[in-house]
Amino acid sequence: MTLFWIVAGAVVLVVAALLVMALLRGERATGPAEAYDLQVYRDQLREIERDAARGTIAPEEAERLKTEVSRRILAADARIQGGAASASRGSGPGKVMAAVIVLALIGGSSLLYLRLGAPGYGDLGLQARISAAQEARANRPSQDEAEAQLPAQPPVEAPEDYLALVERLRTAVTERPDDIQGHILLARSEAALGNYAKAYAAQRRLISLKGDSASAKDYADLADMLVLAAGGYVSPEAEQALDEVMRRDPDNGVARYYGGLMMAQTGRPDTAFRIWDKLLREGPADAPWAEPIREQIPDLAYAAGVNDYELPVAPGAPALAGPGAADVEAASELSDEDRQQMIEGMVDRLGARLAEQGGSPQEWGQLLGALGVLGRTEQAAAIWQEAQAIFAAQPDALAIVRAGAARAGVVE
Repeated sequence: MTLFWIVAGAVVLVVAALLVMALLRGERATGPAEAYDLQVYRDQLREIERDAARGTIAPEEAERLKTEVSRRILAADARIQGGAASASRGSGPGKVMAAVIVLALIGGSSLLYLRLGAPGYGDLGLQARISAAQEARANRPSQDEAEAQLPAQPPVEAPEDYLALVERLRTAVTERPDDIQGHILLARSEAALGNYAKAYAAQRRLISLKGDSASAKDYADLADMLVLAAGGYVSPEAEQALDEVMRRDPDNGVARYYGGLMMAQTGRPDTAFRIWDKLLREGPADAPWAEPIREQIPDLAYAAGVNDYELPVAPGAPALAGPGAADVEAASELSDEDRQQMIEGMVDRLGARLAEQGGSPQEWGQLLGALGVLGRTEQAAAIWQEAQAIFAAQPDALAIVRAGAARAGVVE
């Protein structure tokens, strides 16, 4: 910081000196105009004397011309003397203006830096930022510390018969601690109920029972549950699970998504952007991580120094049910009441298709959000209950649907 202030002060002083010199410079490089006139008159006087000596002009005419030029010389000399006195008298205001300029430059630049700069902070060069990010990653809170900082979450609403089945499953797993299938079901059920700490405990036990045969998906599910239990934070324990996933499956989308999230959380938006942009371009467009990435990557691109970033279109991007060009044109010609009926009709068609044919979690979330906008919260609550059962075994997909339910106001 000392070097910064020295360099900044020197720059201000140099600029101020240049302005003051231009202000206080009393004469042009060629001198005042009267001095130039005086030189011309003297040259004329010498020419008259030469012409009189050669006999070109009469002596009487020569005397008359010399008298006239001499008078002009005296007048010009008087003006020069008067200008010198005036310049001397005007040097006082000039010095005051010079002092005002210097103070304005110093004060203005200081105020501007205090407003736009970061006083007290050292230079944040690339290597310094990378080192700070590495330190933040090495010293970040553990899983237990992150969970302890979260407020208590209300229990997830679920049918009574489903809750009874989960309770029976807990008892069965306690009685048969080596039952692999029981731990698989228990981990998924606890995750569906939002009990992520119990879910990852069951998942850890499952991986321990499987041993070397544990798959990349087993570790990906563990990482997913750890992150959800920590409120979206990628802890060192979650990072260890992600390392196991990448060791088994370097192309795993869940691990790459959370790996990018971890980099963003530890001060490496550049690395996070590269990971997410590549993952988004490779698709599939209906992957559980696609929508979260699309929501966050514009801000991430800005932080990474990527200007004018445009979201890529992933291969095979599905078109969610919605109004087409003809629908939009027709809606513009309808009354408010007819337009509302048209919107409700499109929402009903989407709901009917999902009920009959199923759909992606993004479509379920879209339906729930639309019902919330229309004020049909009771219907949204019923569909949310149905979605919880459908996506009970897919925690990542359920999280996307839950976001739509939150927009509808049927879940916190």
